[in-house]
Amino acid sequence: MAPSVADLQPVSNGNSDAISNLKEEVKKGPSYPFYFPYFDVDEKFPPTEIFEFTDPGTRADPAKPHLLNANTTTHDISPYLGTEISGVQISQLSPEGLDELALYAAERKVLVFRDQDFKDLGPDRQIEIARHFGPIQKHPTSGNAKGYPEFHVVYRDADHDRFREYLGDDRANRTSWHSDVSYEKQTPGTTFFFILDQPEPGTGGDTLFLSQVEAYKRLSPEFQKRLEGLRALHSAVAQAEHSRKRGGPVRREPVETEHPVVRVHPVTGEKALYVNPGFTRRIVGYKAEESEYLLKFLYDHIAKGSDFQIRATYKPGTVVVWDNRLTAHSATGDFDKVVRRHAVRLTPAGGGSHCCMRKRSFPIAGRAVYLCILYDLTSGIKLWFKNKLVRSMTFRYWPQFKGITHAQLFLVSD
Repeated sequence: MAPSVADLQPVSNGNSDAISNLKEEVKKGPSYPFYFPYFDVDEKFPPTEIFEFTDPGTRADPAKPHLLNANTTTHDISPYLGTEISGVQISQLSPEGLDELALYAAERKVLVFRDQDFKDLGPDRQIEIARHFGPIQKHPTSGNAKGYPEFHVVYRDADHDRFREYLGDDRANRTSWHSDVSYEKQTPGTTFFFILDQPEPGTGGDTLFLSQVEAYKRLSPEFQKRLEGLRALHSAVAQAEHSRKRGGPVRREPVETEHPVVRVHPVTGEKALYVNPGFTRRIVGYKAEESEYLLKFLYDHIAKGSDFQIRATYKPGTVVVWDNRLTAHSATGDFDKVVRRHAVRLTPAGGGSHCCMRKRSFPIAGRAVYLCILYDLTSGIKLWFKNKLVRSMTFRYWPQFKGITHAQLFLVSD
């Protein structure tokens, strides 16, 4: 267990004043006590219901005039993902501006907004904004805000380090790449993370992000073909078992869900890897050794891809918005144990996982057109050609797809 503040001894390297100041800050308690993590073992949620979902990015003006105007300054962190934004307040965006935010997050994967008033809006307004992007996931085991289960609270100080408890002390490093709650049937999309208390800039506590789109692109075309169509099992079981063992809540029984290894973004159409060591357990249909071999390769590939990774840094007022369908991320526990880090995540669900697989081809207007199945959680099957809806029907007209929970059929021209 981390030492208490009272156990810390003064140092003689000239930093004693700074350490003393940090102790005093910790003793004061969190700057936003309303968001102190709340755990109620009697709090229970029903199973998550499937819902119809349209990504707000599909409604956005590609020019983004309501988000990126003359007052807005942007700075790309890397070519593949990450943009810092200043001069615009998320809280002041119109519905059109929020649609454009969803599109921009999908295009740039991670957006780092500076000097935001988001943390001071109050819980109801914060939730109202996040709900624009979909129903908010209520985490089954993490700390939330009392009376507001929509908040996923991240908290660490000298006496609380749940991240270390979860990962254990027998690891050489505590990097843990994951996509949030990827075990859900309808996985998170546009995600919000706002800072309340944070180590000083340059002293740690950043978040690592990587582009699963670029990770997929780096693979050879032949290897890409072999991944497309594969499905992987994502599980909440280990997370729930850990919470039970430490006397924490399990508000909803853990689920296990299959998702495509390569998924297609519903707005940009980009293909991205969708596996992560946090929640992915095996490749469906593979034997144990085969699954382990393939997943280890993919995990090593994304972890070693420093040229498609970034570090998101935090300052007072920072809000990070990312698309969980196209990225993986990891906390960095590299800051002094005496320092408090306090943040909150709002996690709107982003619909089902899309997987386009070529099934058969036939000519239309002299061109080869492929009939593709796009697995999704919708109420019927839709046929599209060149981005236009050709036909929509319910499953009773397609008895050969009996047994597939939900699907969409797309016509894709070469």
